[in-house]
Amino acid sequence: MRRLLLVATAVSLLSFPLYGAVDKPAQFGADAVREMDLFARVFERVRTEYVEPVTDEKLIESALNGMLTALDPHSGYMNEQEFREMEVQTQGEFGGIGAEITQENGQVKIVTPIDDTPAARAGLKPGDIIARIDEQPLADMTLTEVVDKLRGKPDTDVKLTVQREGKQPFDVSLTRAVVKVQSVKSHMEPDNIAYVRITSFTEQTEEGLDDAIEKLKQQSRGTLGGLVLDLRNDPGGLLDQAVAVAGSFLDGGEIVSTRGRQADDNQSFTAKQNGDLLHGVPIVVMINGGSASASEIVAGALQDHHRAILLGTKSFGKGSVQTIIPLPGHGAMRLTTARYYTPSGRSIQAKGIEPDITVEPAKIERIAQEKMVHEADLRGALKNPDQNAAAGAAATVPASGAAPGKAAPPPNVPPGTTPAAPSEQSEADGLDAGLLGTPQDYQLARAVDLLRGVRIYSSLAAQKS
Repeated sequence: MRRLLLVATAVSLLSFPLYGAVDKPAQFGADAVREMDLFARVFERVRTEYVEPVTDEKLIESALNGMLTALDPHSGYMNEQEFREMEVQTQGEFGGIGAEITQENGQVKIVTPIDDTPAARAGLKPGDIIARIDEQPLADMTLTEVVDKLRGKPDTDVKLTVQREGKQPFDVSLTRAVVKVQSVKSHMEPDNIAYVRITSFTEQTEEGLDDAIEKLKQQSRGTLGGLVLDLRNDPGGLLDQAVAVAGSFLDGGEIVSTRGRQADDNQSFTAKQNGDLLHGVPIVVMINGGSASASEIVAGALQDHHRAILLGTKSFGKGSVQTIIPLPGHGAMRLTTARYYTPSGRSIQAKGIEPDITVEPAKIERIAQEKMVHEADLRGALKNPDQNAAAGAAATVPASGAAPGKAAPPPNVPPGTTPAAPSEQSEADGLDAGLLGTPQDYQLARAVDLLRGVRIYSSLAAQKS
């Protein structure tokens, strides 16, 4: 049984390891036996006395899902059909409207629409709340049930009632399609500056990135002036693909480490020596509130190794790893088993990654910001293990500077570096997904300007030396 690691938002794309099936008998202590007896009593009363007949399978599946979802937003139970759909999805192709969604306090929110899908073409945005599907309220539905309603045969229609902050609810009609996620897109900007966008981390991402870089090199005729790596609205995906992408721009060094309760969960992933496909060409990585998990791993690794400048707005903040554990004949459980850490030892769980340069989305003038949901906003989200320590350290640092022996340096910050100042307001992108990578993309224009500046500075420095 192969092992599959996923690292993404609590939506249709996730990042996990796939462990071997659970086949050993359960071991219960005395307390657990008593609680199991309580469960059996309740199960039997519901089964025999509930006002309408209910199957044993439905009761057990609901109980399992309730147990797991109570732990954190990303754990859960998948029946056989849902498990098969998850496996198909990580291959980069599935049916539906093409939106990554999450659920919080009974509300279904869009994390990000996937490029070139019905959801993106209809103008759905991160942070939109789906209130109804075909006039049916979603308040009592699980996330799995919502996904089932959104998916369907190609060329069939579905109507969504959407709530957007600052606006009255409105209806959107979409025609379902076979959603083929083109994981990597690329083109050449002026002045031989390459643009590569990764929409999600699927099984095709590493190969797609290698092909894109090779084509861009050929187009530049050996004079590539820089690379913009766009991870905005990328909800994550496969961990091994995130490691491969980060390693494509690094010459050795740690990319990410995972830490959990079991020995198998404690791992370190490193880049190959001389693995940088661009051989030092400057890189700007673009992130926003829709950049989650696998994309945060790439951004954090390149930031910690000082290989790239991060531009945009704060990322989602999902720093946990889920393990998919098959249950023979019964689907699989998705269980949070570890936290991941960037090379400098940072946990971004419920915190996110702050860009080195904050650039909010804009047109000619700054557009209205719409609050997006972040990992820290999700009910039951894991706490950041560094949070209390950081708060304690900050409380002891005088405004004029730390007195000798009274305050430790900020945790998890590499020597000789200064952490970027957090955004003053809760970052949220009212970003039109249709503008990503186009001439109207304000953030991309700023990234290209930055790379032009780096090239001019490098040229002047070379002349002086």
